[in-house]
Amino acid sequence: MSLIPPDFDRSHVVREADAEVIGQAPTTIRLLADSSATGGALSTQRVTLTEGANGAAPHHHADSAELFYLLEGTAQLLSGDQIVTAGRGDLVVVPPNVPHAFAAAPGESADILIVITPGVERFEYFRHLERVAYGKVPPESLLDVQELYDTYFQQSEVWDATRG
Repeated sequence: MSLIPPDFDRSHVVREADAEVIGQAPTTIRLLADSSATGGALSTQRVTLTEGANGAAPHHHADSAELFYLLEGTAQLLSGDQIVTAGRGDLVVVPPNVPHAFAAAPGESADILIVITPGVERFEYFRHLERVAYGKVPPESLLDVQELYDTYFQQSEVWDATRG
């Protein structure tokens, strides 16, 4: 595997007050850096989940790895057929093509920094999720954009059994 160096020539700085916020409790997403801002190096967002809230349903990325760093709280993460419980300061990295999902652990909240590398333009994906949440577009519309956002949804018996 060869490394293609990112193509950007200055730092990308996002102040907390300037980050675009998608959603509201129980799931809030702060959009921090899209692939275009980092020359393709990465995409990153911060996801805050209130007590036991679901984050992302089982899916995989064909071309990118996904990193989860727990800033606060406790989360459950699906990685392949394994459920990982991660707490403050824990890091979980999921390779490309491995099914994964995440949620706040039951009775817990979670604040998670998520990095996808190489980057994918994802901000519009999160805006699409918000339109689904508010009933502006049907959930099935996500199936039409899986390839565009390198996010392929799938079933997971392990996740379903854990999350009920």
